[in-house]
Amino acid sequence: MQEESFFADPRSWVAAAFVIFFVLFGAKLWKALAGMLDKRTEAVRAELDEASRLRREAEAMLADASKRREAALAEAKALLDGARAEAGRLAKASAEEAAHAATRREQMALDRIAAAEKAAVDEVRITAADVACVAAERVIREGLTAGADAALIDHAIGNIATALAPRRAA
Repeated sequence: MQEESFFADPRSWVAAAFVIFFVLFGAKLWKALAGMLDKRTEAVRAELDEASRLRREAEAMLADASKRREAALAEAKALLDGARAEAGRLAKASAEEAAHAATRREQMALDRIAAAEKAAVDEVRITAADVACVAAERVIREGLTAGADAALIDHAIGNIATALAPRRAA
């Protein structure tokens, strides 16, 4: 078997060329690769920072929306409570007004009844007075003679002093 020399084997030259290539251009390749990787790292870091910033903004917006929602719910609850209170007050006021109206109508009816009773009593008194006058006129015309008439006048004149005297409280 023959030993081949290192320089006679083409694989050795390929390996040596590969090593020389990397020694000469390795630093430039490394810088280029490192620069690309650094750029990619910076881009990823910038994207992560942007994502973090967007997340913070989204969380702030969510917190703000939650606060506004809670405030809107509280305002709606306050409006409902106010509306319920107002409805209760209006119902109470309406009931009181209806009661007052019924009382007024009842009083007006009682006043009308009292006025009608008074008018009826006055009419009965007037009629009774008319009947009494007519009856007294008839009695006087038919039953009183000139002598009885003079006796009544004398008796009335005799009692004038007692009729005109001041009355004392008993």
